[in-house]
Amino acid sequence: MHKGIAATWAVVAAATAAVVTIAISATAATPPQDAPPAMAVAAAVPDDQQPRYTSSGELIPPTGYRDWVFLSSGYGMTYSASRSDHKMFTNVFVAPWAYRSFMQSGKWPDRTLFVLEARDSLGKGSIVAGGQFQGDTMGLDIEVKDEAHLPDKWAYFPYDGKAPSVRAQPKENCWQCHEDHAAVEHSFVQFYPTLQPVAKKFGTWRDR
Repeated sequence: MHKGIAATWAVVAAATAAVVTIAISATAATPPQDAPPAMAVAAAVPDDQQPRYTSSGELIPPTGYRDWVFLSSGYGMTYSASRSDHKMFTNVFVAPWAYRSFMQSGKWPDRTLFVLEARDSLGKGSIVAGGQFQGDTMGLDIEVKDEAHLPDKWAYFPYDGKAPSVRAQPKENCWQCHEDHAAVEHSFVQFYPTLQPVAKKFGTWRDR
């Protein structure tokens, strides 16, 4: 009888050791929760917050950009000596996941999307007695960083709000201006006051 009990306990002990060994091996093979694989991070980015293209290479304009992170507004800004009597507002938005990455590194991750929204400026309406306020949307400019798809890493797409897809502007237009004058990579962070301290902290700022 004592021999039977001893044999039973030996079997139980062996099974327990095997379970413990398997559990330890599984724990060692599981990556830490705070360091997800790069593919998992990329998969977590919503489709409408990263560049999408047609089979011919044209950009499909993003939707829902007004739910993105707002960076700044401009009024009547021009980069040339020629001036227009009709001034517009511009509102700049960036995809939330790209914004979070920038705040941690001072750099824009690959596949970043910006949208610059141009709106009419109005001086008369309701109780307004002075100053200007925003009116209808006049068009969009979409800025894309995509190292795999774009030969020059960055490209600029004007969008009238109607076409299902758009072509990039020639390199000598927006691309060259951003290359020469942007404070961080190809983005005009010098006009986004909340991002300036971040860029300077991480050493990505250039005086422009």
